[in-house]
Amino acid sequence: MPRTALRSDAVTSSPERAFVSAHLDDLHADLGAWLRIPSISADPAHAPDVAASAEWLADALRRTGFPTVEIWPTAGAPAVFAEWPSADAGAPVALVYGHHDVQPVDPPELWVHPPFEPTVVEGEDGPELHARGAIDDKGNVAFHLLGIRAHLAATGRDTPAVTVKLLIEGEEESGSPHFAALLQERRDRLGCDVVVVSDTGMAAPDVPSAVTAMRGLADAEITLRGPAVDLHSGSFGGAVPNPLHALAELLAKLHDEHGRVTLPGFYDKVRPLSDRERALMSRVPFDEQAWLAGPAASRATYGEAGYSTLERTGARPTAEVNGMWGGYTGPGHKTIIPAEAHAKVTFRLVSDQRPEDVGPQLRAWVEANVPDGIVAEVHTPPGGVAPCASDLDSPAMGALLSAIGQAFDTDPADVLFTREGGSGPEADLVEALGAPLLFLGAGLPTDRIHSPNERVLLSMVHRCAEAAAHLWRELAGLRRQPSGVSR
Repeated sequence: MPRTALRSDAVTSSPERAFVSAHLDDLHADLGAWLRIPSISADPAHAPDVAASAEWLADALRRTGFPTVEIWPTAGAPAVFAEWPSADAGAPVALVYGHHDVQPVDPPELWVHPPFEPTVVEGEDGPELHARGAIDDKGNVAFHLLGIRAHLAATGRDTPAVTVKLLIEGEEESGSPHFAALLQERRDRLGCDVVVVSDTGMAAPDVPSAVTAMRGLADAEITLRGPAVDLHSGSFGGAVPNPLHALAELLAKLHDEHGRVTLPGFYDKVRPLSDRERALMSRVPFDEQAWLAGPAASRATYGEAGYSTLERTGARPTAEVNGMWGGYTGPGHKTIIPAEAHAKVTFRLVSDQRPEDVGPQLRAWVEANVPDGIVAEVHTPPGGVAPCASDLDSPAMGALLSAIGQAFDTDPADVLFTREGGSGPEADLVEALGAPLLFLGAGLPTDRIHSPNERVLLSMVHRCAEAAAHLWRELAGLRRQPSGVSR
């Protein structure tokens, strides 16, 4: 596959690219202003900032030209809705999904530059913009502001070739607790033929690619209780069960010697990877040692036997221990047998698994594996996130591949398919709206998403703005059908 270095300067092989290249300062100014708003949805103290972020985006969309822009309140943080109808009868309707909230910045001392003071840094692949939210997800949303302007300028239209709607939520980084309810409440305003998710990325700066699936998520907290109070370890150690010992043994049994999750029934609904899917994933360039030394920051790979690292992170289900605590952890010693021990566990799910199935599986497994004298409590919050996937052969996918190919100077057939290991509310969108999914994002595995020193490679944002401009034209060539977009 041809690999050309990304650039956003003098190359003007299309009217869309010419417009994007001439208006990069607009994009940079918008993104810089938005990134200064610390819209951390997980921290109640930042609720006013999340509201300010929604207001900023609403103003930016109005400046861009959207005739309908509304802030939709929820029981939590506000979402932003915008719509720009096409003047063409029967034009398809595309809904862009993203989010305007960001992760906390902890630990702040690890940031080289202040997290809410956007800073341009010259990197190995070109200029990088460093800030919390630079790519997750404000950079991914901001490129649409320029993309739709480029589409109109290149086509000479007063309205887009497709009706474009945006739904940008404010709680994705907090698990989207009110998003499903918002979708049901506003279903009459959100009808569409295709959903374009801009909360993902590509395999590498010189590897144009499209995400085709995201994993689901289920989480749990396990509490083990032993003695009614903390006990003196000299007087009682070795004579009564220790909840921390029991928890360590329990969690060690969560995987077998082949790296498979040991919950009975956990794999019953997992859709196996087809030979075609495995072949497509194998085309993605992947240097495992560079990955270990770089974004993984690890000494060795680990996981389910029989699968590659890319398959493990994008296409197979997992169980991870996210935290363990109990007893005394302060300075010096407090020689006790603790009364309680706790752990937080999450499960990433793949096609056909359901998050509501994991809780009963986990409770049954814990009860079967705790020793006598230990009482277990397993809390599994309602909801969770279902996995989702795109149709690789849909006409809408063909339009996306064509748009990416034009923006990245490659044949659409050479745009690679990747899978996203993370989770989001995309399955809720599919269930509520019944429309196929496309993914268009500017992120890279090296962008330090959720970590200190988050960044976005500016050339990726520029290219994706151009890809968005091409996408609206490409989707316009598809006729509307009651069940969605098709030729």
